[in-house]
Amino acid sequence: MTERRNLTRWQINKNAGIKPSGSGKDFICQIKDINCTGVQIALNPKLPSGNFFRIQLRLCENCTIEAKVWTSWHKVFNGSNHYGFYFSQISNADKDKINKFISSFYPDSGPSSILWLGKNEDQNRKGGEDVNDYRIFERFRREFSARFIGFDGKEGLAQTIDVSAKGLGLSTNHKLESQAPLEIWLDVPGSTDPVYTRGQVVWSKPEGSKGWHSGIELERADLMGISRLLRARFNR
Repeated sequence: MTERRNLTRWQINKNAGIKPSGSGKDFICQIKDINCTGVQIALNPKLPSGNFFRIQLRLCENCTIEAKVWTSWHKVFNGSNHYGFYFSQISNADKDKINKFISSFYPDSGPSSILWLGKNEDQNRKGGEDVNDYRIFERFRREFSARFIGFDGKEGLAQTIDVSAKGLGLSTNHKLESQAPLEIWLDVPGSTDPVYTRGQVVWSKPEGSKGWHSGIELERADLMGISRLLRARFNR
């Protein structure tokens, strides 16, 4: 199980340009914050959601990056569409461009590698906000039946409380031990083919008089699996 990483998200609030693949046109947007794992933007038009797609993001006049993105969340605020995009595929060269772009806004920070690596050594640096990268994915409160196998080989039944691409909230009849690895099968409504994933118990606490509520961190971000679950639930 990989260690959770802390990444700095830099608040920019600057106008930029975005061109989604297949649209054939550029849109004016505002970059709210950015790092090398994703970006938050606001714009008037509605963009694709629920699947992977590619974008060109013009950070400034001489700096354009390309990335394959996943819409981790979407909200409408004061008539504008606000998006959180996760970079599922981005080149090292474009990560360099993001670092240089940040350095132009915060020159005192210097050409830093903090957007590449886990630990931010200066959490109080102006403009930066320390965040856990597994929290960049929106949580959805959805109930799905689940089956799991623990490290001891024993099977158990559960029900999800909430789901995201990087974690699950599970309701069980008995306590799950902290740090215990799990193999998990999530039942997809209307399908006999469950979503399989693996994770680790982060915490477990009593829920009412009989059950337990546990937080599971998934071994890897399962974007397609969670999308399949949500689509199946919405289409019922």
